[in-house]
Amino acid sequence: MTSPLALAAAFGALAVTACSSAAPTAVPASYLQGTPLDRNAITVAKRTEFLEIDIHPAASQLSLSDKARIQNFVASYRSVGHGPLIMSLPESSANPQLAVSAVVEAREIAWENGIEYEEISGSSHGADSTVSEPLILAYQAYDAIAPDCPSLAAINMADISSNNEMPTLGCAVRTNLAAMIADPADLLGQRSLDEGDSLRRSTILGKFRDGEATGAERSQDESGAVSTAVGN
Repeated sequence: MTSPLALAAAFGALAVTACSSAAPTAVPASYLQGTPLDRNAITVAKRTEFLEIDIHPAASQLSLSDKARIQNFVASYRSVGHGPLIMSLPESSANPQLAVSAVVEAREIAWENGIEYEEISGSSHGADSTVSEPLILAYQAYDAIAPDCPSLAAINMADISSNNEMPTLGCAVRTNLAAMIADPADLLGQRSLDEGDSLRRSTILGKFRDGEATGAERSQDESGAVSTAVGN
């Protein structure tokens, strides 16, 4: 005959087993690796920007509008461009003299806008073309691709059956960040940091040791105080 103590021990073991089997275990493996931001990463895609300048058969120089287009393109290259600024001379042209002078003009515009000649790569195209080809400028740039956030309408916010994080957690933050990054290529870690200003650092450190303010001084014109010139 089984003793009351043995029965109690058996029932206790069954209770523990039942509790352990009923415990919530539906925790995605991804939750144990990284953070919500890691699971909503921003990706980077490379693209090529092109500018085509038509070579007019009867013109002797580029038009003012074409020069402005080149200037805007060069400014964009300085802002987000990577690699060389390519200038491709059309080998098939109804006005070969203007085609050559257009390349020279484009190089001068680039130099005036801070682009060194070493940053410009020359090439040619259209050798077998039967039509007059344009002057082509090109450079490589990068785009930040935001994660694909699930719709909040598809999520039951009232479901509290588990303590798991929502699938949308961190996605909106990454989406906003992707829209604000000035140069997505920085996400690839390719740009080296400029050297620090040792003289400026020494000046600030000296002020800190002397108990002086380390921020830049502002004049009355730069003050952020609310004007009292107009009464309430």
